[in-house]
Amino acid sequence: MAKARAMSSLASLASRLSLPTTATAPFCPSEVRGTVAVAPQGPWWRVLWQAAGPGLLVAVGYMDPGNWATDIAAGSQFGHGLLFVVLACGLAAIVLQSLAMRVGLASGQDLAQLARRHYSPAACRALWLLAELAIIATDIAEVLGAALALHLLFRVPLWVGVLLTGLDTLIVLGLKGHGFRQLEAIVLGLIATITLCFGVQLAIVGVDGAALAAGAVPDLARLAQPGALVLAIGILGATVMPHNLYLHSSVVQTRLGDRSEQGTRRALRLAGADTVVSLLLATLVNVAILVLAAEAFHGHGHRDVGSIEDAWRLLAPITGAGLAPLLFGVALLAAGQSATFTGTVAGQVVLEGFLNLKIPCWQRRILTRALAIVPALAGVLWLGQGAVGKLLVATQVVLSLQLPFAIWPLLRFAGNRQVMGRFAASRLMLAIGWLLFALILAANLALVAGL
Repeated sequence: MAKARAMSSLASLASRLSLPTTATAPFCPSEVRGTVAVAPQGPWWRVLWQAAGPGLLVAVGYMDPGNWATDIAAGSQFGHGLLFVVLACGLAAIVLQSLAMRVGLASGQDLAQLARRHYSPAACRALWLLAELAIIATDIAEVLGAALALHLLFRVPLWVGVLLTGLDTLIVLGLKGHGFRQLEAIVLGLIATITLCFGVQLAIVGVDGAALAAGAVPDLARLAQPGALVLAIGILGATVMPHNLYLHSSVVQTRLGDRSEQGTRRALRLAGADTVVSLLLATLVNVAILVLAAEAFHGHGHRDVGSIEDAWRLLAPITGAGLAPLLFGVALLAAGQSATFTGTVAGQVVLEGFLNLKIPCWQRRILTRALAIVPALAGVLWLGQGAVGKLLVATQVVLSLQLPFAIWPLLRFAGNRQVMGRFAASRLMLAIGWLLFALILAANLALVAGL
């Protein structure tokens, strides 16, 4: 009898430890759609708290190491001068992500699913491939950022750190079958860590309020300075991520709610507040990175800090506080983990949406991370440790080039009343969206022409 119970326990343990053969929550979009309840009434703060979450998953992608590289370079070279570019890109992200959120809630389908429904199979395969390239490019930036954080904090060789990032698949397996709110809670923890670390660093360094206010005022003449336009384009490419548009249009559908006109309007209001607050927080983090570089480096004559590692090494002697580089490294490690979650979900969204295909989430994570580790490891081993900055910039170029291919279908569907009904985007929102599309396309053409 005891032997039978032991065998049963071993069988149960083996079943729990076995690798899943199907796509599971919380990373599979079809498995988590409509699983988070939002109370129809109650205290406003409780309702907002229940509705909040999808915006955070999107926002954490705007704090990745690619953003760090461009913001640090801009702050060290031009002080607060390009701060208005960061703010403008943050506002552009709010507009585009708000449109993606609206498409998901009003149509009941995500952006990739709508593309499969309305576009030819060949067009869908092309859009899927471009979205996958954007996800891989983001993952490369996360791999490099996490590996660099391990190197700075624990003196782990950079190439070893790159290999260690592959262990994040264990996190995906550990979350198998858990609820979507638990995933959102982890992402909230990452965002809180990054925000707190930069808040303390700015308190240590100090902020010049007058210079901050002057830098926030748009002045296109500053872009005429040598190297300023290239950095501005880099900030744009690092800020608005194409796969985040697909991701957001899907994850907003995790909230339960009736599909009546009144219910949809309420869902749009709540999701809109979640989007704006989350992305404003992400914008403030990017502002903090640039301001930290402006105050700590540009203000002390170090105007050629072009890498994250250089920034880390200079923080202690400039600030006189050993806590500053420690916080910098911890924030970088937190930023480097974001793709473990958002990249996995976004990958499943585009795979299921464009190709109507599901694979186990751990396979998705291994595939994406392997495709990121190989070029990251090759770059580090071939070009040396100093290649991290160049590789990070290269990933942002790839993201910038992919962006128009995600914005085009987004704007087409957002303004299509057959898809959106009476919840189609307003003419003003669409006009702003198309203007952003034109500006991003022009920036990309200028970038390609300059290569």
